[in-house]
Amino acid sequence: MAKTNLQTQDNDDNAATTVSGQRLKSFIERIERLEEEKKALAEDIRDVYAEAKGTGFEPKIIRKIVSLRKANLEKRREEQELLELYMSAIGMAE
Repeated sequence: MAKTNLQTQDNDDNAATTVSGQRLKSFIERIERLEEEKKALAEDIRDVYAEAKGTGFEPKIIRKIVSLRKANLEKRREEQELLELYMSAIGMAE
């Protein structure tokens, strides 16, 4: 009887390992798909910057504007004040 209990426990462990392995594989495959989508989106973004550059806009400045638009107004003001303070401290004030 002890042998039967041991076999049942082994079967339960194998089932748990199989289920965990399947779930892990599912997570990994989802991550891989998302990474592929992220790569495709990054390429699309590069294309848009290249298109903007082709029409005379400066991509570096566009990137800065995109970054600033992500930040809330208070954070942008704080950063601008610090930038002005630091520039003034090193003699770059306008």
